[in-house]
Amino acid sequence: MKTLGNLTPNEGSNRPKKRLGRGIGSKWGKTAGKGHKGQKARKGGGVAAGFEGGQTPLYRRLPKRGFKNHFRVEYAAINLDALNRFEDGTKITPELLDKAGLIKNKNVKVKLLGRGQLEKKLTISVHKASGSAKVGLEKAGSTLEVIFEKPAPVKTKRK
Repeated sequence: MKTLGNLTPNEGSNRPKKRLGRGIGSKWGKTAGKGHKGQKARKGGGVAAGFEGGQTPLYRRLPKRGFKNHFRVEYAAINLDALNRFEDGTKITPELLDKAGLIKNKNVKVKLLGRGQLEKKLTISVHKASGSAKVGLEKAGSTLEVIFEKPAPVKTKRK
């Protein structure tokens, strides 16, 4: 029986450490596999990734493209017809949608869209809803609760 006291690695999974610079008979003596002299033979030697010997590197020769908006908010879209799987009177939250497999991540914000028809009376709690989704909810007699999350304060430098 294996216990913490007698665990061993699988056969062949661990190799002994290569012992460098231990004399001429060891195969890795003298220069220890680093060749003769030069930048790469020195301790800490070598060049940074992307360095091209003083030539302007590729990442600087290519033009800059695009823009990444760091304040963009991503929403998971849910259509009205997808909510028909729930029982009448259910309170629908992002956590419930995640459990049902309708959204991939319960931490993402949810937007309700108006495709299809809702045939149940539900209480739906989401972050946003389109105009057509609101109309579809009214037709079905469902109620909409908008989740409001207080935005994080913007840090500014004091003068």
